[in-house]
Amino acid sequence: MLHIPALRWGEPYKSLDAEKLIRFDTGEPVAEMSKVVGGIVERDIRHAPRARNLLREIPTADLFALTNKAADLFLTGTLDIGGVAQTPEDYVRVQSATTGLPYVMCRANMKKNHFVLQNMPAILDALTRGLNPEFLRKGYGIEGRGVPLSYQAMSPVLGMILPNNSPGVHALWLPVIPMQVGLVIKPGSSEPWTPYRIAAAFFQAGLPKQAISIYPGGHDVGGAVMNVCKRSLIFGGQVTVDQYKSNPNVQVHGPGWSKVVLGEDQADVWEQHLQVIADSIFMNSGRSCINTSAVYTPRQGRQLAEALAAKLGPVVPLPPEDDKAALAAFTNPKLAEAVSAEIDNDLKTPGAHDLTARFGPRLVMHERHAYLRPTIIYCESADHPLAKKEYLFPFAAVVETPQDKILDKIGPTLVCTALTKNAAFQRALLDAVHIDRLNLGAIPTTQLNWLQPHEGNIVEFLFRSRALQYTDTALTI
Repeated sequence: MLHIPALRWGEPYKSLDAEKLIRFDTGEPVAEMSKVVGGIVERDIRHAPRARNLLREIPTADLFALTNKAADLFLTGTLDIGGVAQTPEDYVRVQSATTGLPYVMCRANMKKNHFVLQNMPAILDALTRGLNPEFLRKGYGIEGRGVPLSYQAMSPVLGMILPNNSPGVHALWLPVIPMQVGLVIKPGSSEPWTPYRIAAAFFQAGLPKQAISIYPGGHDVGGAVMNVCKRSLIFGGQVTVDQYKSNPNVQVHGPGWSKVVLGEDQADVWEQHLQVIADSIFMNSGRSCINTSAVYTPRQGRQLAEALAAKLGPVVPLPPEDDKAALAAFTNPKLAEAVSAEIDNDLKTPGAHDLTARFGPRLVMHERHAYLRPTIIYCESADHPLAKKEYLFPFAAVVETPQDKILDKIGPTLVCTALTKNAAFQRALLDAVHIDRLNLGAIPTTQLNWLQPHEGNIVEFLFRSRALQYTDTALTI
C-alpha cells in the first residue's frame, strides 16, 4: 500500500503512527499517511531561517522559471509521491476517492492551480502593485522617485492549516515560494494530495527541498504550526474566524457568505441574470467560500427562486467518474444528515419555503457516504434564519428586501455580485466596507481574477515596508 510520509524540510519521515486514507464509497484503503506529533514541528522550526536563506540565493528570474516548470509538472508530469510514481490521472483518481469530488472537478481545480503557478510574474506584479520582485529577495531597493525602500519579511516561513473541501483553495498560497518564504504545511486529513503533488513538482523543478515541510497529524500539530510560525494561514468555520480575528499574525479564511444583489432597475428583468446567479450557487458543487449563499432582490423574489429551483432542483448525484457528475459526496454521511435536518428545522419558522423539495429528497444516503442535492429557499424576510446560512453544497436563499435596506441586511460578504446600473446604489456598494470583493455586472461570484487579492493580500501579510536611508558607502549587500 502507498505510504505517504511526513516531509521534514523535504526529507521523508515515516512515523510509527499512520492513518489510513479510504475510498469514500467502498471503504477500501487507498493509502496510509504518517502522523506526526506537535513536538516534531516545534523541534524542526529551528531550521526555518534556512528555508528563506536558500530561497533568497535564487535570483527572482530563476525562481519564476522554476515555478513555471513546476506548473507543467504539476499538471502533466509523473511525480514521486511517497516513493511511488503518480501520473495526473492517478492524482485525480485518489483525490476523488478520499474527498468525494467528481473527477471533472478535480481536473478543473488542477487547471486552476496550474494557471496560478504558470502566471506567477504577472500575479506578483499585480499583488505588489508593480514592485520589483527583487526588492522582496534583497530586502531593499530604489523606487521610481529615487527613494530607497526596505521590505522586511515578517517570518521566514508561512505556516498553513489546509482544508479538505476544495483543492482550488491551494492557489491562494502558491505565490509564497516565489516570494522566497518557506512553507510549513499541515495538510487536510482527506486531501493531502494537492500539497504533496505541488511540493513534488517544485522539487523536481529544482527547488531546494529544505524550503518545504509537510506535517500530517492531529489538532496538536495544527496548534504547533500556529504557535511556532510567526505568520500563519488557516481555513475553518466561523468559530475559527472568531478565534483568530484579532490576531495580526494569522490570516483566516472562513465562511464566505457570498451574495448576489439586484438593484431596483434589474429586479424585473431577473431572467436576464438567471444563468449568472445559478452558476454562482452551483459551480464546484457549492463547496467554495465564493459560492453564493443568498440572493437579495427588491421584487420578484418568489419568481426568481422558482426559476432557480427549476434549473437546479432536478440535479441528481452521479458516479464520480461520470463526466456529467456535478455534485460532490459528503464522505461523512452523518454530517450531511445533520445539515439537512438543520435546514428542515429552520423551515419550521414561518416565512421560508423550500422550492426544490418537489424535485425529490434533498438528502441521498448511502452506507458510507451521502449527497445533498441543490436546495433553493425563498425567504420572505432577510431576518429569517435561512437567509443567514451557508453550507458545503449548492444552497441559497432568495430574499426580498428593499434596495435601500439590502446593504444593511447582507452582513459580511466575501464576494458580492451587484446587478444594477443605478449610480447611487453602485456608489453605496463601492463604499460598503463589509464587502471584500465586488463584481459590478454579470460576473458570477465564483469567477476570480487571480491578478487581484482574494481575501487579504498575501504580500502585505508576509512583508512590511519600512523607511531606509543609507550613505553611498554604507550598504554592502
